[in-house]
Amino acid sequence: MIGVHLLTTRIGLLIVVLIGGASFFPATGISAEKLVGLQSAPSIAMALPWVAEEARLYSKYDLEFQLVYIASSGIVTAAMSSGSGAVAIVGGEGPIRAFLGGNTDFVFIGSVKNVLTHSIMGKPDIKKPEDLKGRRIGVGRIGGNSHYFAQYGFRQKGLDLTRDANFIQTGGAPETFQALASGAVDAASLTTPQDTRAAFMGYNYVIDGRELKPPYVATGFVTLRSVIAKRPKVVSHFMHAMAESLKIMMTDRELAYRLMAKKIGLTDRKVFDAAYTAEMKVLEPRLDIKPIAIQATLDEIAKTDPRAKQVNASQLIDRRFLDEMEKDGTFGR
Repeated sequence: MIGVHLLTTRIGLLIVVLIGGASFFPATGISAEKLVGLQSAPSIAMALPWVAEEARLYSKYDLEFQLVYIASSGIVTAAMSSGSGAVAIVGGEGPIRAFLGGNTDFVFIGSVKNVLTHSIMGKPDIKKPEDLKGRRIGVGRIGGNSHYFAQYGFRQKGLDLTRDANFIQTGGAPETFQALASGAVDAASLTTPQDTRAAFMGYNYVIDGRELKPPYVATGFVTLRSVIAKRPKVVSHFMHAMAESLKIMMTDRELAYRLMAKKIGLTDRKVFDAAYTAEMKVLEPRLDIKPIAIQATLDEIAKTDPRAKQVNASQLIDRRFLDEMEKDGTFGR
């Protein structure tokens, strides 16, 4: 808790400036609206803010956007609760748990990916789920996407979380991969492109998320209802920029490759191509947020937190910006 407090205090310096909205369509001569966004993992699915920066979309939509990376959705939601971010591209468990804890200001306004495609990758001698018993398994942070999948995968394969699991927090997705590559852990819960990178290095898909594909908001757009109330046009402009970014990423493989090389050091073209091809199959071209993805997470959380049984997925969704983009032709373009 001390670490979370220090981090959120530091991030707290990046308070969003609450200024009135701009016109619906981008216009020249209007001063850009400042907006701070948070990102919980450096990955292909969470690359849209990078694409928008590369394609200079923020200025097109009159935004002065600052992206802050904070590993783990739980810490992202803590930072947003303190006022240190207005929007986030993040895994679903953190916002859902915050909502269950009483902060009903959190709301999902779209999603890039509604299935979890992590996999538990193991050293060459770890070939089947039973081989994971008692082994050191790297996850980014407890409560994040990688930890959620590790728990889900263990249950699906009949392993006992109390007796068989030995999860080691590494700090984030890049750190989890490095922990596996260096031998600091025996297996690791990784997502694209890190799982593909590990596979090319000879590590095994011990629990293969590409087969399980559990419903889950793996990459969601989250904001606060209070932010929407004060700055609806700013949030709208941001979502328009993200929709255009997704279209660019799904149609411009070379740009996506350059960004992955620059942002996470993925320069092996064979690894990138395999990861990109797999990831494009599961992304939401219209940024749809699916209730089943939230409900599945609520059902999992309900196994240990009875409050989740009292909440319906629809309570966590605001579709106004998706509906707006359907009506104004954004997705069609």
